Amino acid sequence: MNYTQLFTTAAMLLWCGILSAQVTDYNSLYGPVPERLIAETHWRYAYALHVESNTIIHKAEEYYDYYLWLRYDYTYQEYLNGKLSRGNWSLDNRTLYYSFKHIQKFEIAEAGKRTLVLEFNQPNARGTYQYHFVRVNSTDAPFERPANELPEVLVEELIESQKKSKRFVFSKRKRKKRRAEEAAALVGNGKKIQIELIGGGFYGGVDPVLKDFIQIKTDGRLVKEFQSVHNGLVVTKRTIPRAELEQFAEFIVNQDFFESDRMFDCDSPLCDKRKRMKPTPIPLRLAVTYGDRTKVITISIYGRDEHNVRYVEYPRSIDNIIDAVRKMADRPEQLTRR
Repeated sequence: MNYTQLFTTAAMLLWCGILSAQVTDYNSLYGPVPERLIAETHWRYAYALHVESNTIIHKAEEYYDYYLWLRYDYTYQEYLNGKLSRGNWSLDNRTLYYSFKHIQKFEIAEAGKRTLVLEFNQPNARGTYQYHFVRVNSTDAPFERPANELPEVLVEELIESQKKSKRFVFSKRKRKKRRAEEAAALVGNGKKIQIELIGGGFYGGVDPVLKDFIQIKTDGRLVKEFQSVHNGLVVTKRTIPRAELEQFAEFIVNQDFFESDRMFDCDSPLCDKRKRMKPTPIPLRLAVTYGDRTKVITISIYGRDEHNVRYVEYPRSIDNIIDAVRKMADRPEQLTRR
């Protein structure tokens, strides 16, 4: 081998090494996308980009309105220039399976609190293309939430709020350790506890239920709001002793709540059919925060209907937790009617 060949071989090996390093860096930068970043989010299409030339090939002008709602139950709704349509979505690593402009799947190039970038390659086209979306509030999106559906719970905001709270507590302890220890002693083990129970049951009957909400805060304050069409809104308040609340939180942990799936939905045609029948099922959502752990579980049809049929399979331990929360709320203390 002469010097020219040797130099060429060495250069090729070096170039291959650089490419390999680039691929490794790219893969490390683009790890799996957490499902919580996109579940129950609303997006507005902004523009399409040809990546290699960095050229915007299409923009959302006044005559082009497209919105996307990725729902918690793995269905989506889309709005295009006044027309609504539906479908199903799923996420595998960074691959989002969802149909848009005759494309069935995308790679998520970016997913954040404000932007979503979906990337794809057309088999018969040159280069890589991206669709850029900006996040919008549900009130700014042209979708109507049915009366029997739950309000939004932004898990990402709950988690971020917890992180900020932890950083604040940490800095306070560094400056005033003794005072923080005394404050922690006043609230038992010092862990944050918050429980929310929303929905469940069926919308219909003689006096349809409009709201069924229970919240227990870390200081033991419990508020229950129950509203029906004919009887109006009834608010119940009471205080749960901190020691009892901590025991209940440990009970929830022992019921493997934080290891449960986050969604329990239909797995049979009969169940899917029941969703469209009256009285209409109201999904149930149970959210629990204990210390630095937060879990939100949703059951599309909770309990049994008027024919004593259970349509959705979920752990009976969840029934135990829900029954306990409702028993706490039913202890009379303060009652106000509006």
